[in-house]
Amino acid sequence: MHRSALRPVVTVSGDGSGVVSHAGSRLLADLADRSGLTGGLADVLAGLRQRRGGHDPGRVLVDLAVLLAGGGTTITDLSVLRNQPDLFGAVGSTATAWRVLDGVKDQLLSGVRDARAAARERIWLQADDSGRLPLSTTAGGRVWPGIRVQLDATLTECHSDKQGAAPTFKGGFGYHTLTAWCDNTGESLAAMLRPGNAGASTAADHITVTDRALAQIPDAHRYGTPILVCADGAGATKAWLAHLRDQRDQHGLDLRFSVGFTMTGAVQTAILALPEQAWTPAVEADGNVRDGAHVAELTGILPDLAAASWPAGMRVLVRRERPHPGAQLSFTDHDGWRFQAFATDTPTGRLAHLEARHRAHARVEDRIRCAKTTGREPPALQAAGDQHRLGRARRRRL
Repeated sequence: MHRSALRPVVTVSGDGSGVVSHAGSRLLADLADRSGLTGGLADVLAGLRQRRGGHDPGRVLVDLAVLLAGGGTTITDLSVLRNQPDLFGAVGSTATAWRVLDGVKDQLLSGVRDARAAARERIWLQADDSGRLPLSTTAGGRVWPGIRVQLDATLTECHSDKQGAAPTFKGGFGYHTLTAWCDNTGESLAAMLRPGNAGASTAADHITVTDRALAQIPDAHRYGTPILVCADGAGATKAWLAHLRDQRDQHGLDLRFSVGFTMTGAVQTAILALPEQAWTPAVEADGNVRDGAHVAELTGILPDLAAASWPAGMRVLVRRERPHPGAQLSFTDHDGWRFQAFATDTPTGRLAHLEARHRAHARVEDRIRCAKTTGREPPALQAAGDQHRLGRARRRRL
């Protein structure tokens, strides 16, 4: 344990003396310290320390993460921690925090990610005596083995012109961050801060975030454990899916995918060609039949997918459902049905269960929402290099 990571001893009592606010934030700081994250970051960023008696850069990054989780929005909010030395110990000044963030250049980011991965491995090993993770569930409590990694993008609006911000496809202005999450534990694995005009289906960004997310999974779980990578329709790119297949064929990962599939003309034609008996009832989260919803497979009546450079063995499934009252139909809807297609290379399993498994991808949206309410725009530790660039524009934010 690095001496710089030591914090004041906290005593819990009910006598009303020494009352402090943000006591729960101290638990997050302790987790970073005891998991070795603070020490790991200190080793990586040792070159940024200006003098021996100065604030440790690794500790400064952890304090920044704590302030974000506590609702802070700018580095000046460190004063909330700094003004409670009996709880948080010595906390760096705003100027110190700024120098640390500005010093985390691209060449240090790989070390920051390695420090996070090492701390995550220590924590996962203590999940229970066997080191097993919680399992991902879908319809009716059905358990799917292995790890589910979910990718999704999110918009962050800016109130003024900030560095790297750009107009968004929704008419706003800000950033279009791409994120990756572990569904089993709810943990954020990776993120890439992108300008607001970044493409939703940019395969290169999906590949980068996927590689960073997989690198965060400890070796004991990454190899030999089934991994399912999920995304919405933005993930339906040949380059990204080919990269996922390479993780299986070239790198030995037991990896499959389940991603939204674009409703092309060929897909629409195949849907209309399906006989009624091809549809099977969809299921609810509790395993009961989903009223007014059905699932079918399109693979056999689509043009040769492998010949079109899609991964060999890829299947395309479709769900039809009656829209809720008041919903506006689109040009892809037909005869009062709303259709949604997705692709997977999972070779077996009931169609209804595969569809319910894919539909569970929506959980990632709730995680992003919760993360945003705790200051993740983007996370200080996870995208430290991006954060220091974002912080340059945020210094004057109210």
